[in-house]
Amino acid sequence: MTGAAGFIGSHFVREIRETRPDVHVAILDALTYSGNLTTIQDLMDGGVPFYQARIEDAAAVDDILAQERSSHIVNFAAESHNDRSLGETATFLTSNAIGVEVLLHATRRHGLTRMVHVSTDEVYGSIGEGKFTEESCFRPNTPYSAAKAAGDLQCRAHFQAYRTPVVVTRGGNTYGPYQYPEKLIPFFTVRLLLGKRVPLYGDGTQVREWIHARDHARGILAALERGVDGEAYNVGDHNETENRVILERLLTLTGRGAELVKHIEDPRKGAHDARYSMTTGKLEALGWRPQVNFRTGLEETVAWYRNNTGWWEGILADPEYQEFIARFYGRFLGEDL
Repeated sequence: MTGAAGFIGSHFVREIRETRPDVHVAILDALTYSGNLTTIQDLMDGGVPFYQARIEDAAAVDDILAQERSSHIVNFAAESHNDRSLGETATFLTSNAIGVEVLLHATRRHGLTRMVHVSTDEVYGSIGEGKFTEESCFRPNTPYSAAKAAGDLQCRAHFQAYRTPVVVTRGGNTYGPYQYPEKLIPFFTVRLLLGKRVPLYGDGTQVREWIHARDHARGILAALERGVDGEAYNVGDHNETENRVILERLLTLTGRGAELVKHIEDPRKGAHDARYSMTTGKLEALGWRPQVNFRTGLEETVAWYRNNTGWWEGILADPEYQEFIARFYGRFLGEDL
């Protein structure tokens, strides 16, 4: 499982360990800023091997696959933050496109049973009405989503050219415990718990569908076990919600007031997608359904961050994280960083 010291990948490994105890799992992660050993310490303590390497390192990938006698790859490794991608395009291409190609070649070279590439609904771009299907055109609007689209296209090309056994999943906005506090829900939650201001882009009317990390993990597992090679599967929940409504709920759950909300200019300008919405019938036909109610899941997520300050306080104290906040939000939030 590549990138599994991060958010969704760690939930996937826990799902495997809990529901498929006879399956041997190993984690490969580069431990970039969003990879955190404290996220998977319980898994390592439980016997899950960990290897620090980048997926672009073909020799390291080959060594690990041979050592673990692997039969499958599930690729969670990615640079995944839109705002960061505006200034670090080469890094995103290296991980999200070239790294995927390395894994595809390794899958074929080692005769693996299947590779699952975990992608995003953002490859489709924004949709005003209706829903994206797996056959919708790609119209990515940020360097991040364009790099992810490139990885998806590599998967298609390798299946068409070599019949590499690969499946792609495209997940919606995901939330839950262990999410690095740069994405909307954990970023707002930890700042509100600390009594600090939060920046809301524009009027906050951007619409997203939210899926809990464990539901997302179960969807990926369904695609891994029952999907068809060469196919893509959308993984989402049908609960379209504006960002400003999410913020209102977070204010209530953290006991904070609207005076902590700072409306700011959107740094993505025309690249900020207005609405995401996907059909999920193709994955549901494999027997998967989301199980976590969004309102309940959000309450439990905020409670987790409230009760696990030790996990995120170290992240907030990290100079790289502080530089990121200052770079993107400093001129809006001033000294309240």
